[in-house]
Amino acid sequence: MTEKLESMPEGWGRALAVVAHPDDMEYGAASAVAKWTSQGKDVRYLMVTRGEAGFADRPPEEVAPLRAAEQRASCHAVGVSELEFLNEPDGLLVANLTLRRQLASAIRRHRPDVLLSINYRESFGGLSWNHADHRAVGIALLDAARDAANPWVFPELGPPADPVEFVAFAGSPEPTHAVDVTGHLDAGVRSLRAHASYLAVLGDEDGEDTVAFLRRSALTAGRAFGVEHAVSFELRTP
Repeated sequence: MTEKLESMPEGWGRALAVVAHPDDMEYGAASAVAKWTSQGKDVRYLMVTRGEAGFADRPPEEVAPLRAAEQRASCHAVGVSELEFLNEPDGLLVANLTLRRQLASAIRRHRPDVLLSINYRESFGGLSWNHADHRAVGIALLDAARDAANPWVFPELGPPADPVEFVAFAGSPEPTHAVDVTGHLDAGVRSLRAHASYLAVLGDEDGEDTVAFLRRSALTAGRAFGVEHAVSFELRTP
């Protein structure tokens, strides 16, 4: 993150955050959400799955309600009151017409001005390999944003939505914009801590390692943006 980041446009009123799993928004983006909801913006969350395949030692039917409950608590921490689950299978998402149709339907239901998500690229940087669900949701979301505004694509879903202004992906290795979250990082931390059971599965039972990562990321983005704490995004226009 060596180039100066541009300020993310914030002249919108409603955002729909679309991610694959509970906890995806909490690795940075939730701090920006906390800022926006404090300003009176309407931010809604859509989870494509319930993250039920995330615990190797517990069955999906037990994990799904637990992770959904943690996500609701996480949303509460940053002022998000509307949370929807599509109940697609965790770990098996594909950027196909079925997923595009579901996401286009959600966009037509919620009619957001902008869309939010997380990194859809192959890597988060270095040798890492991004989760297949993250990649599938990001690609399908970009296509669905265009689909939702086209009256001749999925006409059975009802009237088209207005075109979204942009789709913003947090955690991208190729960020273009940033949001100053100084004063809102603690809310983002509380939102992440709500996923206590999943953090324990990751080996971080007290959440301190993950919180430290979140703070380092906010400081790094802040330096690139010229503020104390920031969240970076890659903006794309469908």
